[in-house]
Amino acid sequence: MTNEELKQLVASNAKSIQALGDQISELTNDVNRIQEQTASERTELRGAVLGIANLLSKLDDDRPTILRRLNSIETMLERLLEREGDQ
Repeated sequence: MTNEELKQLVASNAKSIQALGDQISELTNDVNRIQEQTASERTELRGAVLGIANLLSKLDDDRPTILRRLNSIETMLERLLEREGDQ
């Protein structure tokens, strides 16, 4: 191998290494962007889950009130039915 061929080979390898470095840099930027996006979406998902948990908690808090109302309606219906049965 001549000195000129060796120089060309070294230059070619340097270009290939530079291209690979550029690709690695681009991929690293893509990965960082995806990680930031994922973190943002994870935060949004946590907020949604907390919102659902709060909604379910409120439903549980309202359940006794709803049950009391249903019981009072049931009692009123029973009284009305008894009155109709007595008449």
